[in-house]
Amino acid sequence: MSEMIETDVAIIGAGPCGLFAVFECGMLKMRCVVVDTLEEIGGQCAALYPEKPIFDIPAHPQIAGAALIERLAEQAAPFSPRFLLNQRVEALAQAEGGFTLTTSLGNQVRAKAVIIAAGAGAFGPNRPPLEGLPGYEASGAVRYMVTKREEFRGKRVVIAGGGDSAVDWALSLKDVAEKVIVVHRRPKFRAAPETAAQLEAAAARGEVEMAIPYQLHALEGDGAKLEAVVLATLKGEEMRVPADHLLAFFGLSMELGPIADWGLGLERSHIAVTPATCETNIPGIHAIGDMATYPGKLKLILQGFSEAAMAAHAIHPRVFPGEALHFEYSTSKGVPAA
Repeated sequence: MSEMIETDVAIIGAGPCGLFAVFECGMLKMRCVVVDTLEEIGGQCAALYPEKPIFDIPAHPQIAGAALIERLAEQAAPFSPRFLLNQRVEALAQAEGGFTLTTSLGNQVRAKAVIIAAGAGAFGPNRPPLEGLPGYEASGAVRYMVTKREEFRGKRVVIAGGGDSAVDWALSLKDVAEKVIVVHRRPKFRAAPETAAQLEAAAARGEVEMAIPYQLHALEGDGAKLEAVVLATLKGEEMRVPADHLLAFFGLSMELGPIADWGLGLERSHIAVTPATCETNIPGIHAIGDMATYPGKLKLILQGFSEAAMAAHAIHPRVFPGEALHFEYSTSKGVPAA
């Protein structure tokens, strides 16, 4: 059942920057509602690399994507954010005292300010053109991401692709899977040179099989349970590889979706903002994280965290007009009650 929800700040995107924005707003006693198209919080960290280590988060020499999201959710929890998941914001309209956001499930959010933390926009996997693909996707035999490595223990896994995701997961799954076969159309990989060298070394030791220069050609099975993946060269030579799972890593298809129609200042599918406040060309709407752009912008999670803090402080006068905001360190005031 759809509902109308009143809040101080509406946050579009439940990735790392969106979650930290909840904390920063909460520290200033502003309530938040967070909307995300995915079924769980975490954005690309949760959807694409939950077990992949991240090395540039302050105070964490190494932390997995899923663990980072858990910590951010724990940090935001005292402020009781409301999450509207598995739905996207279809419309945004200016209303008296702020904005009204309408989601794809019919929910409406009335907020005094908006923070867009939608990463690079709505995203989905580039799917290989294989007959019968939807049935194997539904059963989990064909996947475009790995959430739990243990699900592949003792399985025969075919990994297709030549980028970082394909190489990283081949190196990770070789320790749990019965067999890992990497399919790529040419010997040179687009992954980081160090990990590509590690994959080559693993193949030399017999820990990973390489199918080069092959491409995906067909799936064999009963339409749900996968039995084999048929590969083919450009010359038409075919090879049948017994398999339980196919992991296809051909990148993501990015799109802004309805955000593109909101009259925001777009620059190459990104939103131009004022660096000091992260405010867009529409007063009261701010953008942070990968979606935001300005001179000198770095696409780093830690910079997105900084932008969340700046946006929250810039929004405070809208939520509490006429109330002076005295900057205090968290070490002095602690975490205020929600």
